[in-house]
Amino acid sequence: MTIIHNLGFPRIGAQRELKKALEQYWRGQINAQELEAVGFGLRKKHWQQQADAGVSLLPVGDFSWYDQILEWSTLIGAVPARFAQDAQQETGLDTLFRMARGRAPTGEPTAACEMTKWFDTNYHYIVPELEAGQTFRIARSSLFDQVDEALAAGHQVKPVIPGLLSYLWLSKGEDFNNGASDERKLALIPALLEVYEKVLTRLQEQGVEWVQIDEPILTLELPQAWKDAFKLVYAKLVQQKLRILLATYFESLDDNLALAGHLPVDGLHVDLVRGNDDLQAIADILQPGQVLSAGIVSGRDIWRTDLDAAAVRLQPLKEKLGENLWLAPSCSLLHVPVDLASEKKLDDELKSWLSFARQKLEELNALAAVLDKRQTPAIEAFLARQHQALENRKTSRRIHNPAVQQQLAQSVSISRDRTPFNERMKKQRAALGLPLFPTTTIGSFPQTADIRALRRDWKQGGLSDVKYEAAIKEEIAKVVAFQEEVGLDVLVHGEPERNDMVEYFGELLAGYAFTENGWVQSYGSRCVKPPLIYGDVARVMPMTVEWTAYAQSLTNKPMKGMLTGPVTLLQWSFVRDDQPREQTCRQLALVLREEILDLEKAGIHIIQIDEPAFREGLPLRKCKWQAYLAWAVDAFRLSVSGVRDATQIHTHMCYSEFNDIIEAIAAMDADVITIETSRSNMELLLAFEQFHYPNEIGPGVYDIHSPNIPDTDWMIQLMQKASEKIDRARLWVNPDCGLKTRDWPETRAALEKMVEAAKVLRLQ
Repeated sequence: MTIIHNLGFPRIGAQRELKKALEQYWRGQINAQELEAVGFGLRKKHWQQQADAGVSLLPVGDFSWYDQILEWSTLIGAVPARFAQDAQQETGLDTLFRMARGRAPTGEPTAACEMTKWFDTNYHYIVPELEAGQTFRIARSSLFDQVDEALAAGHQVKPVIPGLLSYLWLSKGEDFNNGASDERKLALIPALLEVYEKVLTRLQEQGVEWVQIDEPILTLELPQAWKDAFKLVYAKLVQQKLRILLATYFESLDDNLALAGHLPVDGLHVDLVRGNDDLQAIADILQPGQVLSAGIVSGRDIWRTDLDAAAVRLQPLKEKLGENLWLAPSCSLLHVPVDLASEKKLDDELKSWLSFARQKLEELNALAAVLDKRQTPAIEAFLARQHQALENRKTSRRIHNPAVQQQLAQSVSISRDRTPFNERMKKQRAALGLPLFPTTTIGSFPQTADIRALRRDWKQGGLSDVKYEAAIKEEIAKVVAFQEEVGLDVLVHGEPERNDMVEYFGELLAGYAFTENGWVQSYGSRCVKPPLIYGDVARVMPMTVEWTAYAQSLTNKPMKGMLTGPVTLLQWSFVRDDQPREQTCRQLALVLREEILDLEKAGIHIIQIDEPAFREGLPLRKCKWQAYLAWAVDAFRLSVSGVRDATQIHTHMCYSEFNDIIEAIAAMDADVITIETSRSNMELLLAFEQFHYPNEIGPGVYDIHSPNIPDTDWMIQLMQKASEKIDRARLWVNPDCGLKTRDWPETRAALEKMVEAAKVLRLQ
């Protein structure tokens, strides 16, 4: 029989149980034992759900309290000195949280470890912080404890660990910040190998047969030194008695196919959804007895799989490999919601097109039955429903909107060019009258329990439209007054009406649908509920104009309109797969263009179009970058085409390493860009040493993802660093992201210090 296995399962729980427990623990409402009990219960439940779906080898180690890379850093003792208490003690859970949230062992604030995107997903990880001569040890028993839990429950397990070379590739440190970084990182291999061998030995002693080692960097264009290192590392690791499944995902192996195929491992997992490697080439390169794990069901979207096409594609491999062909999702199911069964409000037609984590495992089970030629009446019925759903989706009249298609065709004649920046800048400065180092925020202000309850009651019909509007306006008035008290120069309305920066807009657009419980983890306890783009996108009504115009009526200071950009609306949704993504993105750009022009007519002279996902959408292989950047930049420019010169366009990007695409960022031609630079200590500004960025920039001076209150002198120092690379007349002072997740006392204290820093800078 064909073996079904899984690379990872959503850890947060169908009802975000992990998120809630984490936040209760951080607030001191539950103790560590109670938190651990929640984790234990979720793991036990998820293992059983996977086993019930036919998974033979259950992933263990995919559970983490924050993210899997941070979990591994603490397990192998890669804890920066500012967070450690005793180098010989076991690394505790609180140390892990201190690394993510920025706390010293004494409880005093300290710089949190850097956080960035996990490849091209909307998931984040805490970047390993290493140094030359770094030592490693088994410093935490969490992985081994979880293996014991699963074995005790009667499951056959497959521990999942980050690959040694992918872990090194993703790491950073002051010793690696120059041209010799590769050489210095690779010098850590002997020390890392030693601890990896100890981990594998310990797993073997627990009775484990297979271990999954994730090496996603094999889908990248690797320097030769890293390719050579793969041969060295795996020649050493396979000396252990465990059987190794080497897992790659998110792209094709391409020029690394021969490298991966010749490594002395027992199995190779490939992504057959995002990857386009030739299946015959993969099969031919396998060594005798080696397993091929086919990632045939998408781990990153929520659409049903065409099982008929999948069976046709895999049947030749099944005939050649027999039981050495395994089935799996393309990557960890971390990136999709847990269970479609919990969705009660989606209409039957749309729901029939969807597949969440549990349903994807059911799809694999049905596919295995087809390949094994063991269809039962239940399997036949499942396949018939699947086939009918796919056919219905192709012909459904709700997918295509002729008016949108016509508008899209006509958009090619819309000019994307604006007046040169230097001319626009003069008009904007004259109109806005802002001081040197103008201060602003990124958009959102604290979302209190009262605000969330207000929106919930209104949506559920417990609050009339009139009362809801009055309550939102009251909150906006408070936020505007607060900003004037603090002394900010450019204000925002605070976004109390918005549940999420993507979901809010999607709810007001045609072509979008929404789930009740379709939560996925973004980082730590932060979860998002991506909307579904199932059809052509159109604006039904203005989405932000009323609230923004009301806020502007309350102040003489400039009020900034806040929109989510077309690429981010695309990237942070589950996007239809029946047309090119760039076509959907341009539909979103046209929607935003209508909104921007209406904001301008309403007297809003600064409009921010957030694009935090711009870098995230970049293909993993550089040979594909140019095509993506061309349509992504075009979509942004299309969205702002037609605005007056005196209207200042801002964009915001956070936690994105975009030094290597700085020319494309400049090509977007936003008047002001705000970016994250606080966690990375202005590292992102290195891009400006080689490239003269022509417009204005706001390097975020404090980290809103940490509860720490920033120090005024620290912010001044950061801005002084920035002014060494950028003309001070073009610098803004702002946080690195929105303030939605912070509380009001933190927000007031931080912004008062930020405004104070700007005042000091103006006098220098």
